[in-house]
Order: sequence, then C-alpha cells, then structure tokens
Amino acid sequence: MRKYLKALFCVALMTGTCSAMSSELGATLQKIKDKGVITLGVRDDSVPFEYSLGGNKTAGYSYDIATKIVDAVKAELKMPSLQVKEILVTSQNRIPLLMNGSIDLECGTTTNNLERQKQVGFSTTIFVIGTRLLVKTDGGIKEWTDLKGRNVSTLAGSTTERLLRDMNDKQGLNMTVVSVKNVGEAFLMLELGRAAAYVDDDALLYAERAKAKSPNDWTVVGKPQTREAYGCMLRKDDAPFKKLTDGVITEMMKNGSVNNLYTKWFLQPVPPKGFNINFPLSTDMKALFASPNDKALDE
Repeated sequence: MRKYLKALFCVALMTGTCSAMSSELGATLQKIKDKGVITLGVRDDSVPFEYSLGGNKTAGYSYDIATKIVDAVKAELKMPSLQVKEILVTSQNRIPLLMNGSIDLECGTTTNNLERQKQVGFSTTIFVIGTRLLVKTDGGIKEWTDLKGRNVSTLAGSTTERLLRDMNDKQGLNMTVVSVKNVGEAFLMLELGRAAAYVDDDALLYAERAKAKSPNDWTVVGKPQTREAYGCMLRKDDAPFKKLTDGVITEMMKNGSVNNLYTKWFLQPVPPKGFNINFPLSTDMKALFASPNDKALDE
C-alpha cells in the first residue's frame, strides 16, 4: 500500500508539473511543442504584404514579420529544427481556420477591430491603412459619391465589403457590390469594365496599379473612409504567445529593422516582376513605428 501511494503521489506530482508547464507556455506554444510544427496561414495574392512567388515559396512584408516570429518560437521552445507548415487562407476562412486550430498564426492583411477581437487575438499592429478607390484614370470617378448606381468590386469577407454595404444603406448610393475571393479577381473586374471601381486598402490598391500592364491607366482616388490597423492574428486570450509576437514586432520597430523592411517592400522593386509600388511611409506609419501598440482603429 505504501508503494502504491508513493507511486500515486509521483504521478500527481508529474501531472502538476505538466499542467504548470502547459499554463506557462499557453495553448499555442504548447500545441506547437507537442506536435513539432508551427502552422502559418498565408495569402497568395496580397502583394506586397504576403503573396506566392511560385513553387510553394511565399514572400512579402507581413511574411517577413511572420518568419521573425517563427524564429522567436524556435528559440523559446529550444527547437531549432521546428517544422514550419503553411496553409493558404482567404478573407472568408482565415478566422475559422485559426479558431479551429488549423493554423497557429496569420500575418497578412487582417484588420484588428473590436468585432473580431470577440473571436481572435491580435499582435502589436504591423501596418496602418486607409480605404480608397482604384479607378480608370479617365473614368470620371474622383470621390465615393461618384459610385452611385455603379458596380464596385471588393473582397468577400473583408471589412471593406461591410463598409460598402453600410454606405449603400446609409447614403442610398445604390451600388452593386461585387464580392470576389481575391485581389486579382477584384482588379480583373475593374480591368474588364465589369466594375467602375475596386475598393480596398490603399497599399493593396497601389500594388495592383503597379502590377498592371499600363499603370498610368489607373489611379487611386477618394478620401479614405476608414483607418485600419493590420495585426498578426493569433488565438484569443493566449497571453504567452501574444507576449512573444508583440515582443518581436516591437523590437523590430525599436531597432529600426522594420524601416528597412518597409523600404524593401514598398519603395523598391519587388519580385518576381520587379515593379515598384512606390508607397511612401505615411504619418500613421511613422507614429506606429515611434510608439508600437495593438490598438484597433474602429473609426
């Protein structure tokens, strides 16, 4: 009986130790450690934030930040050979895939807002954008009111889609909102004349313009209707993993390496075709780099 109780005590002690370790690491890091793999949700068309170079190779501003976070996870868990898996996500499925455990981290073009915070967590902000219009240069559209009665393309499941539908309801613009699955399709609708404008985050619009066969045929117009903060998306209420991701991003802003990253992706030719987005650092971005934060800009 004494041997049995001693063995039982040891099991209880080991269980308590495991529980403490799990609590210390948090759900995400513990899952990564147990499985020996970290799974990233990635986009294939969000130039220059995150996009495919072909052959299962991903690149971009947000992706470079994600790889820095992966390096920090490897160091934290003392697992230099940690496997990295990537799963393609869209605006519609990225939140469900994070919530059901299919992915552990998503650094792309996901807006941190109060509604989404009810379901997922967000890191320190990695980018601040404004929502504007990409239109034909000689198409006669200068402002949002010029969209009245016209077809407008945007991404399904995005905050921009919700913005357009709210504008229709509140301002009676009678727009037809054409929701598609990716950036390429949204611009194609504009290019083919099936939409009078492609509405999205300004940096993405500048990228599509730069990629076009004749960039001068297209222009970005309209007063920004929203200011939105992109963050890396992670599981809700996972303090240890958020602390790690925030630490990586904040350090990049403090040591200036994020400025080099910005220059690389927004002010220099980007692969594979070598076009230059030429999107200068905004006042909002300068303020973010000076004072990193995870604030949702619900305006």
